[in-house]
Amino acid sequence: MNIKSLLIGSAAALAAVSGAKAADAIVAAEPEPLEYVRVCDAFGAGFFYIPGSETCLKFDGFVRFQVNFNRGTTANGRTSDWDAITRAQFNIDTRSDTELGVLRGYIGLQGNTDNAGTTVATDAVFVEQAFIELGGLKVGKFYNWWDNGLSGETDNLASNTLFNSIRYTYDAGSFYAGLSVDELEGVTYAVTGDQPNNVGVSGNLGGKFGGAAIDLIGGYDVDRSNGAARIIATADVGPGTLGLAGVWASGANAYYAVSEWAVAAQYAYKATDKLTITPGVQYYSGFGLVSQDTFSNNDGWKGGLTVDYKITDGLSTKLAVNYQDIDNTPKDWSGFVRLQRSF
Repeated sequence: MNIKSLLIGSAAALAAVSGAKAADAIVAAEPEPLEYVRVCDAFGAGFFYIPGSETCLKFDGFVRFQVNFNRGTTANGRTSDWDAITRAQFNIDTRSDTELGVLRGYIGLQGNTDNAGTTVATDAVFVEQAFIELGGLKVGKFYNWWDNGLSGETDNLASNTLFNSIRYTYDAGSFYAGLSVDELEGVTYAVTGDQPNNVGVSGNLGGKFGGAAIDLIGGYDVDRSNGAARIIATADVGPGTLGLAGVWASGANAYYAVSEWAVAAQYAYKATDKLTITPGVQYYSGFGLVSQDTFSNNDGWKGGLTVDYKITDGLSTKLAVNYQDIDNTPKDWSGFVRLQRSF
């Protein structure tokens, strides 16, 4: 082999090696696989998995425009027969399966605008509800069972319904029972004065039997040493649902203190798939407190009509008109017209 052949062979070998390294250097890395949002159907419609986790997330809420009207009374310093209010609600719901049951976290944000500008408290966005739930245990700020009244807008079967609470509920489907310890801070009555840092105990017992349901709740206000009890029963009758309710209070308490006792009835007539018409009536005995343990001798009644109409998917309207006649109190017409976009 002469020197010329040796040089040519060495150059060729070097070029081959260099070429291989250069080719290796410009090979692009494979892109990371994209993780698309997955639907989570374990907890109902609207949930999806948070990417990179097994936690399911749901957003929902509504925008509501409502005009309230009231004739016949000037209570609470009212200076006008009507008032328009706009409300925005946005909810965040997270759930995941654990070895201890379903773990849930919920935040409900609400804003109400009633006056022009943004200088009044009613224009602020606030936390309506926020709670943690694991299995049957629930802690945080949320609506009490007293909030679950009849479906119409005529009955008045609760005084306060939203508390910071610790609750446990046993739910077997057709039967349920629960117990709640509630902070009653900020609940005041003219006849008792302010009692902050108060505590209450409420309980719930109910069942569902085909097209019928019954719900019994009670609440005891510890500082005021008074309580209230309520029963609601509903049943499918003909083209609608019949609802009956009764409530009683021993005196001033956070759960119900409108009257000593009251009974209510309604019939939610399902006229079409989009239209529901609900007439209702309520009778009061001992309307209004005169001392912590004594109701007045005033009796009275309230009657009204609620009309719900679904305009299209996500858009509905509601009309409510009520007349109230209580002894020694001005007769009163009230109601509202509402347009709501839900999502």
